[in-house]
Amino acid sequence: MIEDAPSRTAYGVAMSRAAHQLFDVPRIFEDPVALAVLGPQATGNLRAQQRRFSGRFARALRAFLVARSRIAEDALAEAVARGVRQYVVLGAGLDTFAHRNPHAASGLRVFEVDHPATQEWKRRLVSRAHLKSPASLIYVPVDFERERVCERLPANGFQAREPAFFSWLGVTMYLSEAAIFETLRFVAQSRVSRSGIVFDYLTLPPRHALLQRWGVRLLRRRLAAAGEPWRTFFERQPLQRALTELGFATVRDFGAGEINARYFSRAGTRLRVGGFGRVVLARI
Repeated sequence: MIEDAPSRTAYGVAMSRAAHQLFDVPRIFEDPVALAVLGPQATGNLRAQQRRFSGRFARALRAFLVARSRIAEDALAEAVARGVRQYVVLGAGLDTFAHRNPHAASGLRVFEVDHPATQEWKRRLVSRAHLKSPASLIYVPVDFERERVCERLPANGFQAREPAFFSWLGVTMYLSEAAIFETLRFVAQSRVSRSGIVFDYLTLPPRHALLQRWGVRLLRRRLAAAGEPWRTFFERQPLQRALTELGFATVRDFGAGEINARYFSRAGTRLRVGGFGRVVLARI
């Protein structure tokens, strides 16, 4: 991120989630608050630029973004059914879950963790949209590269000895490997049963997939020019071994084939996830 500036990629992700609400049938992720947070001007821009969101790459990216959110919120629902009452959204960006929380009656508290500049920007957008911030929402400002989540969360009311579920979407690729494992270690070493995390990561396309590698290279350059370069990629099997060594009892890794079969079988060829983004569900 550019110092003291909100995340540009957080805005792009929010636009893709909103585009899903407007343009995709059937929808696999319902987010009625997505358009409200962005505001009427952004919504108007979306409608006016529908062709921009209809290209092959834009559709594949959107499919991955909404699928990872669906995986996270489905896993959260299972965790709540098992008694979890703390949900931590790491790198929340413009995530809207806290404003449509279907588990509020169960007492689920939502901790939104993000860079202070991005968090302040989101709070302004929420205020402009006249959305009421529920009492169950706690904002936790953290710079992942400079501050420790394990210290900032308890300072804001998080109960480390109680089960919790974490989502960490669209963040790991922007951090150093050391910062990534610092956070994963915090989740794993709580040793509190019923806890877990969903996060996504990037793999490099295989060498023979020249078109994919060219596309990734071009996107990396654009993000770097915007001040938010991709820094870390993983390979599936070494990452799974590392998670097991950290203390996660079960690790499930979702690739394009499983995601497409699970969520987009009725969408034909319109929405399909590409090959270099993956989603992990790890439980203690």
